[in-house]
Amino acid sequence: MSLIPRPAFDPELHALLAGMPLVERMDEEVLAQVRALPSPSADSLLAGRRVVRREVDVPAEDGTVVRLSVLSPADRDPAVPAPCVYWMHGGGMVLGDRFGQIGIPLERFGAVVVAVEYRLAPEATGTTAVEDCHRGLAWVAAHGEELGVDPGRVVVAGISAGGGLAAGLCLLSRDLGTPAIAAQLLICPMPDHRNVTASSRQYSGEPGVWTRETNEFAWRTLLGGRAGGEVPPYVSPALAADLSGLPAAYVDTGSAEVFRDEDVAYASGIWAAGGQAELHVWAGGYHGFDAQFPQAELSVAARRTRTDWLGRVLRRTADGGAAGGGGPAAVSA
Repeated sequence: MSLIPRPAFDPELHALLAGMPLVERMDEEVLAQVRALPSPSADSLLAGRRVVRREVDVPAEDGTVVRLSVLSPADRDPAVPAPCVYWMHGGGMVLGDRFGQIGIPLERFGAVVVAVEYRLAPEATGTTAVEDCHRGLAWVAAHGEELGVDPGRVVVAGISAGGGLAAGLCLLSRDLGTPAIAAQLLICPMPDHRNVTASSRQYSGEPGVWTRETNEFAWRTLLGGRAGGEVPPYVSPALAADLSGLPAAYVDTGSAEVFRDEDVAYASGIWAAGGQAELHVWAGGYHGFDAQFPQAELSVAARRTRTDWLGRVLRRTADGGAAGGGGPAAVSA
């Protein structure tokens, strides 16, 4: 049992979590076991949603196929260019597929959602995953007219590992000068491989949803031999020395999770560089709480606030304005 004082879970979430399996340890053997578990099919996850699905294979630089699922609203007016949400799933860089947490980007706004199947560690390490994401986004930008997408209203979004990849993708796209990104939606992102924050130490030493020990395993698996050496900021965005020139960001996290402090620091770094970020720290929220229990009161508030922000961004960009706007950043705790 951890003896370090730490924020408690929200009471409703704590009750819902009781009896759910928690992570006791993560190693190569457990990873193989978890990967062997059956995953919900894409058809079951999309059941009841009025979307038209198209599968696209984009070649990576090494010739490997990066698969994209393009999900377009079935009732969309093809004469009106739609916004696009480019989605990166969670799973600590070692688990999951492109349909993970897919209900989050499909919530509203008639957006075309493109979900990317980036390669996972340990089979693919280093910058492979973020480069896969960039390759897919470049394809979306090149085929915007065909997809019916407004090139000025592309938002990159992700949860957990996908949130870290979204941040790294924005850095990579900025440095390469393409593709254009209107905004970045980072949901409890995983931006820092170092595990040096107070929050990483608070949620350590006992089973949990995502612990310091699990995080260390995931990063070690992704980085391979680089774990103790030079790590590119596109992989671990918290290392970026320059956070200027980035698209407007939304960052949310829980007060009761490993990534809390690194997420707060990342938003603060954007502000310090003169950029715009909206930060929400949900009191008593643990890692991925609103994806796991969307009906909980705190989850409803988190999803509504996030959706409201996305609506503002898309309205501003539809009017030809900057996604960042001019209002103050908000902090909820």
